[in-house]
Amino acid sequence: MNREELKAAAVAMLDRAYVPYSHFPVGAALECADGTVFTGCNVENASYPAGLCAERNAMFHAVAEGHTDFVRIVVAGRSDDFCYPCGICRQVMKEFAPELEVICLNKDGDEKRLTLNDLLPYGFDRTWLPKDNA
Repeated sequence: MNREELKAAAVAMLDRAYVPYSHFPVGAALECADGTVFTGCNVENASYPAGLCAERNAMFHAVAEGHTDFVRIVVAGRSDDFCYPCGICRQVMKEFAPELEVICLNKDGDEKRLTLNDLLPYGFDRTWLPKDNA
């Protein structure tokens, strides 16, 4: 899938977002190393912590299907500014794909391309854990 198709897949997920509280839809499209793509949207809940971001939705779906080698993700929103992943999503991305390319879109489809290291330069990973736990 090329970058434009991946962007379109993320934007298409905006209409599937369940956002009755924030009214801030987010769509994501995650590309695996083998070319498989998983999409996600944010899903809110009246008990706010029970919700799930679009990025983690896509990543957890991929993991559930046996994929853990990710190369890039597109995160789409309908805001004037670019739609950046939250801190929790950045940490989850770090677990599986420390070299991930992250493409953030705004409401006009403009893109900002970053690396995960740009977004989370001092992220926590298994190298911080004692060797017998890693």
